[in-house]
Amino acid sequence: MWIQISSGKGPDECELAVSLFLKSYQNECSSKEITTNVIDATPGNISGNLKSVLLSLECHEQEEIIEIISGTVLWICKSPYRPAHKRKNWFINIEVFKSSEKLNFSEKDVRFESMRSSGPGGQNVNKVETAVRATHLPTGFTVTASEERSQYMNKKLALARLSNLIKARNEENSSNNKMIMWMQHNTLERGNPIRVYEGSGFKLKTDIRHVPR
Repeated sequence: MWIQISSGKGPDECELAVSLFLKSYQNECSSKEITTNVIDATPGNISGNLKSVLLSLECHEQEEIIEIISGTVLWICKSPYRPAHKRKNWFINIEVFKSSEKLNFSEKDVRFESMRSSGPGGQNVNKVETAVRATHLPTGFTVTASEERSQYMNKKLALARLSNLIKARNEENSSNNKMIMWMQHNTLERGNPIRVYEGSGFKLKTDIRHVPR
């Protein structure tokens, strides 16, 4: 599971909020025995600040905490960089991404069908069913192999082709997931925060879990 914390196109104060939230959230996760790993981070304009950060979570029961922190976070604080600035509300975005499902390849999930080869190759090609059609049952991927003179070798070739297809699908899923994360980086809703923090100490003021309905 991935958690992306982003300042969107916000100013330096929002980038500072990303850094402060990261520290606070890592402490929160640690107290609940959830391991966090920073797998990617984009530095902010000011040293120590972050435009965005991508975390991976390692825990058997993540759903509760993920539901809590997905959305907009508001930090209410006077700007530490522009003392005369009237604005005090700074927004960052928290987005949850589930790892794209990885397809596993196993020969036990493959159905083989024999068939006669066609084309050049001598009399043995036309008389013996040496060609093979292989279907990966979980995905429906189907390949054929008829280049080899023995059915055994054609099975090996068909398995290799199926393996390559599944590898390509996994790479495509991973690429699509990364594209979605990149697009989300610049998406930030200013309003309806799921959490509100206050002051230079980044103290949690409001958590929607604790607001009476």
